[in-house]
Amino acid sequence: MSFRRAVMGVVALASAVAGCSSAPLPQAASPDPADPQAPAAAMPYQPVLAGTAAHTPVGLKPWRELNDSVAPGAGRSP
Repeated sequence: MSFRRAVMGVVALASAVAGCSSAPLPQAASPDPADPQAPAAAMPYQPVLAGTAAHTPVGLKPWRELNDSVAPGAGRSP
């Protein structure tokens, strides 16, 4: 009797899972990517370096003051 109950449980579970799924919807308006005649949106040219800042070397600065300015507790008087 427990085997029959187990089979009925499996069948009920399979029915519930099958009821939750649906057939896939057809693609509405997307063109076939393999079609060479498919329309494509025009992309404007953008240089690779557009929007980057120019980084040029600067002169040397005294390292002791730079190090002291970023040290923990910088700006406090001793």
